[in-house]
Amino acid sequence: MNNPMDICCAYLYIISRYGYPPPVADTVKHIGAMAALGFSSIELEGIGKENIQYLLRNKTAVRDVLEKHGCSVPVFCVVLPQLGGDLTASERAECLESFEMGCETAKFFGAEGVLDNGPLLPLQYPADMPVMRHYSGAEMDALLPLPASKWEHYWGQLTETYRLACGIASKYGLDYHLHPCEGSLTVSTDSFLFFAEAVGAPNLMFNLDTANQFLIRDNLPLSLIRLKDRIKYIHISDNDGVKAGHFAPGEGNINWEVFFSVLREIDFNGKLAIDVGGAETPIADIDAAYKGTANWLRERVARGG
Repeated sequence: MNNPMDICCAYLYIISRYGYPPPVADTVKHIGAMAALGFSSIELEGIGKENIQYLLRNKTAVRDVLEKHGCSVPVFCVVLPQLGGDLTASERAECLESFEMGCETAKFFGAEGVLDNGPLLPLQYPADMPVMRHYSGAEMDALLPLPASKWEHYWGQLTETYRLACGIASKYGLDYHLHPCEGSLTVSTDSFLFFAEAVGAPNLMFNLDTANQFLIRDNLPLSLIRLKDRIKYIHISDNDGVKAGHFAPGEGNINWEVFFSVLREIDFNGKLAIDVGGAETPIADIDAAYKGTANWLRERVARGG
């Protein structure tokens, strides 16, 4: 398993403190906040085209602050929900251009991979649909799916789009991690493996998110075994299995003894990121939750190292 001190602070910490999306112009301040907690490994995030462009333009200033605080960015989040849509040729080209800007920024920061939610369900979204962390609720349930007659074309285009994106990421020496969230086409182990087989790119990875996977009743230990060649980055948080939430480990119903036993069995040597908080998760002291989870994780990892 990985170095017990190399535990990453996910960007959900910043989102919990400053809302979604947090102001990208405050990225320098965000780095300082995560470093002040004691983390030297952190996520950064470009939410949408304009934020990605901002970080690319200001990449040197951001990297200088990372170096000042002794921080690394193993994974840079490139949030482009439009990438998984039913796109025209020009729309796909524009999305892939933004994705490549994200990959260029990630490479400049020294990241090992980029991350985004998996492609959203092919629904008929309104033109003003906001970027969200979780796509769920009555408003989503009321949306019509893509017409049945368009499915084959959509699936072929979607897998080709992600094949191209994986090629772009590979050009920069990056893995492309898909994060499972409510409303994603690849929310489960089975759905991701089906999609990954269709895309056929060796650098397409699954960002196992313990809380999100537990919520949909994916068996976490079995997922680790089935996805062991597709997992290099894991988001750690707890959940009660009833409603969306990202709590500190021990505050939900995940069996962590079994989880870490299997993590050791598959000889996992990737990164673990603390992903606690969010608007859906009532936590009185978010700083204490991250510090406490970091100590808990270090003990767990060291125990099996």
